[in-house]
Amino acid sequence: MATDARHRIIDATLHLVGTHGIAGITNRRIASRAEVSLGSITYHFPSQSDLLGAALTTFVEEETERLRAIAETYRSQTLSFTEAAVITERVATDLAFTAERIAPYELWIQAGRDPDLRATADDCWSAYDALTVAILRALGVPNAETLGPVLVATIAGLQLRRLSTGSDTDLAAATLLLLRAAAAQP
Repeated sequence: MATDARHRIIDATLHLVGTHGIAGITNRRIASRAEVSLGSITYHFPSQSDLLGAALTTFVEEETERLRAIAETYRSQTLSFTEAAVITERVATDLAFTAERIAPYELWIQAGRDPDLRATADDCWSAYDALTVAILRALGVPNAETLGPVLVATIAGLQLRRLSTGSDTDLAAATLLLLRAAAAQP
């Protein structure tokens, strides 16, 4: 039962961070949304940094699993760079910007202010990088370890731009450009 309450607290935190920002979350709001007692929050998370770190880690674990499942469906297929870029665009476009998907951007920024969250943020980016490097290797892209973080940053930046402006960005074209440039390198 404690695990269920803990998970509901994390889900409520992600929703509230995405809806109200970090400054707008309170233990009362979290407890109300999670339908737990106020004391449950401090029982499971002694500090706000612990709670925010768990929320960020949970989001990235779930997101990484979702992306890994998508990558697995294409693992046995031979994809061209163009097909990989189109799939990247489709995956990004299919993401609705719910409060829970906005929350990580807030949490990554908060990690810049809160040194206690930096290790968690680093773990999160490392998970994205590792998944991207695995996909790049499967595509036969040279220097996948170098390109992986660049591609992750490009996708995150274009998604942030899409979120903040409401306009679509051509993620497929950007991905394809980076893949072709990387393949042309010795």
